[in-house]
Amino acid sequence: MKRILVTGATGQIGSELTLVLRDKYGAHNVVAAGHKRKPNRNMAESGPFCTIEVTDYKSVEKVVKAYDIHTIYHLAAVLSSAAESKPQLAWHINMDGLMTILEIARKYDCSVFTPSSIGAFGPSTPPDNTPQDTIQRPNTMYGISKVSGELLCDYYYEKYGVDTRGLRYPGLISHETLPGGGTTDYAVEIFYGAIKNKKYQCFLKAGTRLDMMYMPDAIRAAMELMEADSGRLKHRNAFNVTAMSFSPEDICASIKEQIPDFKMIYQVDPLRQAIADSWPHKMDDRAARSEWGWKAEYDLSAMTKEMIVKLRQKLKM
Repeated sequence: MKRILVTGATGQIGSELTLVLRDKYGAHNVVAAGHKRKPNRNMAESGPFCTIEVTDYKSVEKVVKAYDIHTIYHLAAVLSSAAESKPQLAWHINMDGLMTILEIARKYDCSVFTPSSIGAFGPSTPPDNTPQDTIQRPNTMYGISKVSGELLCDYYYEKYGVDTRGLRYPGLISHETLPGGGTTDYAVEIFYGAIKNKKYQCFLKAGTRLDMMYMPDAIRAAMELMEADSGRLKHRNAFNVTAMSFSPEDICASIKEQIPDFKMIYQVDPLRQAIADSWPHKMDDRAARSEWGWKAEYDLSAMTKEMIVKLRQKLKM
């Protein structure tokens, strides 16, 4: 049985992906790795957890050797708006960390999953039905690091034969883990506001339409890509994947169907609004559909219903 390492395992994606991987491959075959944030109880008790520094080669190598790792899901990163606050730190974590993982993978013959993002595009990218292959000139440190990461993963595949694979994720919505500095965080925060207070102050302006995906689809996409026949993959490291596209008023209307007295007001954050304005409204994911059979299962209505049910249980409200 192959053994898997998940870096950034205590983050938004990692905290859920780790548990799904353990269910499928066996709890002790999936090693969760984090840095500052402590694992939740389910993660800590269901399988091995270790603390690593992804920019430190020896720190990562020690874990890969100890557990005989074959596959690395590399999720450790500084996200969009947080990266603009600390761009030098973001470059260090996002790029030096990725280089460490790729060098480890080259030495120990590991396959690597690395997520990219809609942030890899920029204001000159076509915003509607954004092509798989198109101009990428991001104007944020997060986006710059994501484009660089896509190219670096392609390089390690072409030059060294490292089995690198990745997705360009849209904004991700989850009921498990709170957001961590992303521009699309409002689409998670709004549900907490609706359930707790029946109101929410949105930091993006009305009409800001962005690509989004519910976390179960995001996790399934990563696992399906890593299990796909390598011979069918043409793009490998930066597949557009999408599930739904909506604006703040769209998600507000969807929530009001379940919570009729919910109200939303706007208090625009200029930094996050500028970032959102540079991102696509909706990506074209035909390459993912044709090369490895991608298909989303959740739309806005289905996601909204499940988010409200799950968060009410979680918050005991």
